[in-house]
Amino acid sequence: MKNRVQLIAYVDRLSGGGFGDLNRLLAGPLAGVFGGAHLLPFFTPIDGADAGFDPIDHTRVDARLGTWKDVRALAGTVELVADLIVNHISVSSPQFLDFSEKGPDSPYAGMFLAFDRVFPKGARESDLLGIYRPRPSLPFSPVTLLSGGRKLLWTTFNPEQADIDVRHPQSEAYLDSILRAFQSAGIKMIRLDAVGYAIKKPGTSCFMIPETFEFIAELTGKARTLGIEVLVEIHSHYLKQIEIARRVDWVYDFALPPLVLHALFNGDCRPLAHWLAISPRNAVTVLDTHDGIGVIDVGADSDGTPGLLSPDEIDSLVETIHRRSRGQSRKATGAAAGNLDIYQVNCTFLDALGGREADYLIARALQFFAPGIPQVYYVGLLGGTNDMELLARNGVGRDINRHYYTNEEIEAALKKPLVQKQMELIRLRNTHPAFGGEFQVNSPAEDRIEMRWKLREHRIELQVDLSVPSASITGTSSTGEIQYLTIPDASDTRLNSEEVLS
Repeated sequence: MKNRVQLIAYVDRLSGGGFGDLNRLLAGPLAGVFGGAHLLPFFTPIDGADAGFDPIDHTRVDARLGTWKDVRALAGTVELVADLIVNHISVSSPQFLDFSEKGPDSPYAGMFLAFDRVFPKGARESDLLGIYRPRPSLPFSPVTLLSGGRKLLWTTFNPEQADIDVRHPQSEAYLDSILRAFQSAGIKMIRLDAVGYAIKKPGTSCFMIPETFEFIAELTGKARTLGIEVLVEIHSHYLKQIEIARRVDWVYDFALPPLVLHALFNGDCRPLAHWLAISPRNAVTVLDTHDGIGVIDVGADSDGTPGLLSPDEIDSLVETIHRRSRGQSRKATGAAAGNLDIYQVNCTFLDALGGREADYLIARALQFFAPGIPQVYYVGLLGGTNDMELLARNGVGRDINRHYYTNEEIEAALKKPLVQKQMELIRLRNTHPAFGGEFQVNSPAEDRIEMRWKLREHRIELQVDLSVPSASITGTSSTGEIQYLTIPDASDTRLNSEEVLS
């Protein structure tokens, strides 16, 4: 993938329509802004139980968005990233329905993981309690099959998503068919969604065990033969992330968002600077995504190994987000909403900062200077705020940050000073040659951080003073030394506004 900023978006929620509309947006008002685009699930259907992450048919484009031909056309505008949903499939899929109707006589019977398949001799309490779980309940759902039988199925995320045995021949054929469809559509990178949960083995955590790494390596090998790079999505302790990064093409830097928020909330750069000094260089960086703002990635490991932030600092971080968002994030997080993930706060990044636009631009600058390829979520790109109406209508916590934009809303958002300055930052990140060189980070004081990139005679530096807060970007250009950007700009009264919560 090109070392340029990528967009993350649902096709229909950003474009106001389908692939044709998104292509016109990227080739028109956003021309030259993004080098790539991560298209969140666009398969049949896009509006299932988990916003497309529970595909009925992973090899078909939802007809409301377009066709594979439309995907190929978009691939001619930007490099594309697509989700390979590895761990599960919809219970409405043809494979599951055939299994449900025919039971053990179905050719797909072995594709789905029942409790007794993983624990043929039964499970002890310690076996069940040892399973790593992203939500507070056990990962099993009782299901009555159409054949009349009853099975206790493994459902890591929700009862509508049946986990598959990725080692079964039918599962392998299923995943291979998706890879071939992606290759023919010009997909450059796949994101292995929920791959950390893909291998189930008695007596283990069933999360990122050695057999999981073996499976990832095999799948990565298949993708590479098709010219496709692999991005692994794992939420885990930071030392595990560093180890995982050594064994895969790309990993997410999920520790960055909470560390940036901690720095801006507390005027304390030290945890952020420490992480940037050791973080994986083969990272995809984010601030906001279609999921919430994660905290598990900066917390302690299950064995007690300290995290990048202490438990008290994490508690303070979460409470500050709730306070600055005027309690909106609390309504969308945990038991208050349909999403019971235990490791994330649901909120737009701008609202997490209390609407402070200068802070938001500083956060984005920190992301763009961090090692890795940056991704920008569509709501964050457009300076979006919490969609409380969508949250109330659907009762799904993560929908607070999954707004459906109309063409009129997009046009208005692109005129905002915040959005225009953010795009200025994106273009600088995309074009300055120093970002292809060596990275250095320094924190000369608790409230200051300096980040530098250097390639031969090219140099660019970000200096952030959190006591103000303010930031400046300086470096070399074709005409010599130059001041590229200051945040906030003294001429922009809106970015200096303090009409926000403390």
